[in-house]
Amino acid sequence: MSAIPAEQEPGRRSRPREQVAAAVGLLDRPLTSYYLVLGCTVMLLALGLTMVLSASLVKQLQETGSAYTLLQKQAMWMALGLPMMWGASRLPVRTFRTLAYPILLLSVAALVLVLFIGHTANGATRWIAFGPILIQPSEPAKLALMLWGADILARREKSGMLTEWRPLLMPLMPVAGVLVLLVMLGNDLGTTLVLLTIFLALLWVVGAPGRLFVGIAGLVALLVAILIVVEPYRMQRLTGFLDPTQNQLTHNYQGTQGLYAIASGGLVGTGLGEGRAKWDFLPHAETDFIFAIIGEEFGLVGTLVVLGLFGLLAYAGLRIARRVRDPFTRLAAAGATAWLVVQAIVNIGAVIGVFPITGIPLPLVSYGGSALIPTLVALGMLLAFAKREPGARQALAARGPGPVSRALSWLGLARR
Repeated sequence: MSAIPAEQEPGRRSRPREQVAAAVGLLDRPLTSYYLVLGCTVMLLALGLTMVLSASLVKQLQETGSAYTLLQKQAMWMALGLPMMWGASRLPVRTFRTLAYPILLLSVAALVLVLFIGHTANGATRWIAFGPILIQPSEPAKLALMLWGADILARREKSGMLTEWRPLLMPLMPVAGVLVLLVMLGNDLGTTLVLLTIFLALLWVVGAPGRLFVGIAGLVALLVAILIVVEPYRMQRLTGFLDPTQNQLTHNYQGTQGLYAIASGGLVGTGLGEGRAKWDFLPHAETDFIFAIIGEEFGLVGTLVVLGLFGLLAYAGLRIARRVRDPFTRLAAAGATAWLVVQAIVNIGAVIGVFPITGIPLPLVSYGGSALIPTLVALGMLLAFAKREPGARQALAARGPGPVSRALSWLGLARR
């Protein structure tokens, strides 16, 4: 029986091309950014809630008698943060610009209070205690710098004042410097790096000259060196990072145990709840090193899923920044994306031994309400900006009322 010539099989040959074309067409839709941000957020939150329970249940059962203590607290923070995210997604752009100033002032005031009445743990003074609840003011400071910096640079861009370095850096650089200094005084190197990332991202998007970044990079390197030298525990962490084999039981114990956890996960992991690192082997498994627990219990597949979700979130945020016309919206979207993605990279890099341990959480996944709520507000802002992309409003109108509106209508509470 003779073979059928290739030219007589157009359907078989064109099918992969059609699939690629369909995928490209899906990415070109007006609401692509909106659904990517929303979908990645929901999946990372669900994963985070699951892994907080898995990573903390052994320790919490020993200390409190209940395996669900941190799960309940994280669920409470999520119950507070999700309505704030939904509310932020419905705000107009001018409201974000207006809120930038009070959020900045409150953040500075709270960071100053930390220096006097702050709660100290693990050598760092980062929190203010309200009874049993600890609030970390450096987390909303990221949101404040992103919003306020975007507003300042957008005003400068609109008035044509960004051709010289002085209006480009004043007053953005002094204010960012104050925030960085206050966070440094609380021994929080990780948040310091994230604040600097937001600052540099805003300058990059607004088109600052390359020589300016060279100078700022030199200042940042000097600042980081000073931070490491003045604190012995940071020098110990750096020593453990540079020579991990000689510090497996001392300065690099946490990093070593994190690598053991990921290595033991293999391709598909040991199974949810079946990991051993959380049995008092890996410190702070539910916060800084939750990615190691994901790697142990879900294997390489699970870690790649997490990386893929953050990659899609980065794509969506940059897509929003590229497609909107308003300068503030473009700057704020880029700043928020840089904040969340770089923080994820630094956290994951520390867990896998690429970066020194800095103590910052994995966004949306690690335990902690102080980090979760500002992150959800920033993502709600991205959702609001995604609605301003070309064709997005028309697509939303054609879609009809959302599930919340339908629920309110069913209860008789919808706006008429």
